[in-house]
Amino acid sequence: MKTLYLLLLLHSINNNFFAQDKPAYNIYNSLGKKTSFKNLREKALKSDCILFGEFHDNPITHWLQFDLTNELYCPNLVLGFEMFESDQQTILDAYIADKLTEKQFKDSCRLWPNYATDYKPLIELAKEKKIPCIASNVKRKYASLLFKKGRSALDTISEAEKKLFAPLDFKIDSTLSQYREIRKMGGHGMNGNMMEAQAFKDATMAMNIVKYLNLNFQIIHFNGAFHSDYYQGILWYIQQTEVGKKKRVVTISTVSQKDISKLEKDHFGKADFIICVPETMTKTH
Repeated sequence: MKTLYLLLLLHSINNNFFAQDKPAYNIYNSLGKKTSFKNLREKALKSDCILFGEFHDNPITHWLQFDLTNELYCPNLVLGFEMFESDQQTILDAYIADKLTEKQFKDSCRLWPNYATDYKPLIELAKEKKIPCIASNVKRKYASLLFKKGRSALDTISEAEKKLFAPLDFKIDSTLSQYREIRKMGGHGMNGNMMEAQAFKDATMAMNIVKYLNLNFQIIHFNGAFHSDYYQGILWYIQQTEVGKKKRVVTISTVSQKDISKLEKDHFGKADFIICVPETMTKTH
C-alpha cells in the first residue's frame, strides 16, 4: 500500500512539475497579477456580457472560449460572433434551428478560412443546446466602402440594409488609444477612414449586442482582442446606451510573450482577464 501511495504521489509531483515548467498559458488580471480560469469563470457567471477578445489563430484562446461557453450554459445564454456579418443572421438562425444541413450552411455563408478549426465547435455546441447566436459584424463590403470613400458613400444604400448596421451618424471618440493607433496605421492620406471603418464595426457589433442586453440575455461575444482591449471599441459603444450603463461587462484579452511567467507592463489594463500565451504557440491557420 505504501509503495502504491508513493508511486501515485511521485506521479502527481512529476505531472505538476512539468505543467508548471512549461505551461501553455497563464491568466492575469488587469493589474498583472496571476489568476485562474476558475476565477475568470466565476466573474463571468455574475456578468451580463462577456467580451472575449481573441487572437484569431490561437488554439488556446479557442479552447478556453469553448470551455467557458460550455460551463456557462443556461437557457438565458446567447453567443455573439464578429466572424458572422449581420446579413447572415437568418442563415445562422436556420442552421442553429436544424433547418439547414451543414453543407447548405457552408454553401450559404461567407465562413472565415479557420471556421472548421476555431468556430465550428462553438456553432455546433450552440446547435446542440439551441443557444441563439448573433451575427454581429457589419457586412464587409460596407466597411470597405466606408474605408475607401467615407460615410457619405453609404447614403444610397436601402433603408432595409441600413438597419443591419450602426446608424451612419455614429460618434467616434478619437482620443481613445485604440483609435489613435488605427489612425496612425491609416496615415494622413486616408483622412482617418481606417479609424472610421474600425469604429463602424465596433458600433455595429455593440448595437447588435445591446439588442439582446435589452432582453436581459447573458451574452458571450467573440471578437478580435483589438475590438475590446483597454475597455474601448465595442465596450465604449455599449456604454453609450442606457442599458449598457447598467449592465455588468467582463472583458477578456489575449496577448503573446516570449516568457509568460510574468505579464509585461505594456499589457496591464488591457482587460479584466488577460490570457498570456507563448509566442511559439502553434497557429490554427
